[in-house]
Amino acid sequence: MSQYVKKALVLGAGGFIGSHMIKRLRSEGYWVRGVDLKRPEYSPTEANEFVQGDLRDVDFVRRVLEYKGDRGNFYHSVPYRYIQTFDEIYQFAADMGGAGFVFTGENDADIMHNSVTINLNVLEMQHQMNEKLGVNKTKIFYSGSACMYPEHNQLDPDNPDCREESAYPANPDSEYGWEKLFSERLYFAYHRNHGIPVRVSRYHNIFGPEGTWEGGREKAPAAICRKVAHLPEEGGTIQVWGDGLQTRSFLYIDECIEATRRLMDSDFMGPVNIGSEEMVTINQLVETAAKVAGKFVDKEHIDGPLGVRGRNSNNDLIREKLGWDYSMTLEEGIAKTYKWINEQILKKVYTEN
Repeated sequence: MSQYVKKALVLGAGGFIGSHMIKRLRSEGYWVRGVDLKRPEYSPTEANEFVQGDLRDVDFVRRVLEYKGDRGNFYHSVPYRYIQTFDEIYQFAADMGGAGFVFTGENDADIMHNSVTINLNVLEMQHQMNEKLGVNKTKIFYSGSACMYPEHNQLDPDNPDCREESAYPANPDSEYGWEKLFSERLYFAYHRNHGIPVRVSRYHNIFGPEGTWEGGREKAPAAICRKVAHLPEEGGTIQVWGDGLQTRSFLYIDECIEATRRLMDSDFMGPVNIGSEEMVTINQLVETAAKVAGKFVDKEHIDGPLGVRGRNSNNDLIREKLGWDYSMTLEEGIAKTYKWINEQILKKVYTEN
């Protein structure tokens, strides 16, 4: 371990943000264990050790929290006196997806049960381990979401209120948002009652290469890039849910990772927004993808799950506490994402043929 600056556990390591975080941590000299039900889909993991398993299983969680050092990996048994805690835990694991998954109502029970169970298991098992070892140094990051903000503050697409202090009285527009609100409160409760160091973010629509881009769980930037990429070179028409006047902001993955690392290295617990303040309509998002693709794109507006009418990050607090702000424009991020998704489509066509 002497060659590593710290040891970190990344939960949800097979997913979009988790796999990117592992790359960042390894570049900084960390030893990293990644854990997920599945391995990363689009590139090999860079974790020192990757463990596949179900974080809803409390005994499995207890075991993945144990660092065994040079005496053995996850699958080796060692005397308990050699067990150590991780320096940092990054908790990205959740049952989630885009609007087509979150806002239909068909997945509410699974979303709430699965995500809450994972967070309860992680916190309680870490607390029990701390008690047993007589330590309490493991810092836990929880990836919360802007979906926990009240619906009544997001009715005006031109003036949504997503300041951190606007969260109460609580009124999220989805069960996913309620779960995120409950879970961030759960992390702070374990901090108050058991002293566990926590850091809590409220992510705003993170996107970029190696994110889900098809299958129903993809988010708006990936879905729109995919639809545009499927059009012929001269362009065509894509379907857009609603009138397209609903507003959002979108943060590129590299900037999300940078802000998350700054939060983890700071003395500030949060909750804090991590997002872009470049608010656009969904129609403008389509036009941005069309521009980077060099295609003419017309929009057919259809019924579909929409979420709140307007949402935009407010970065006043993160600028004050961490000195961080986004720097990449939406167009720059969409250009990188579109290029990657187009490559995935071409690979798929080549494989199928």
